[in-house]
Amino acid sequence: MKKIIGFLNGVEKELGKVRWPNKKEMITYSIATLTFIFIFAAFFTMTDIILAGIKMLVN
Repeated sequence: MKKIIGFLNGVEKELGKVRWPNKKEMITYSIATLTFIFIFAAFFTMTDIILAGIKMLVN
């Protein structure tokens, strides 16, 4: 039981060292993440369409 309590105390100390983002930063990070997701989704979709078109031409 002492090990568990010691572990939880350590976790609490480490969480106190974490710099949590504020609301404005979270919005900025979320927008950046969603932008990259949409860019990569568009890239992979276009790549898939192009490769499918090439495959149809070859067959």
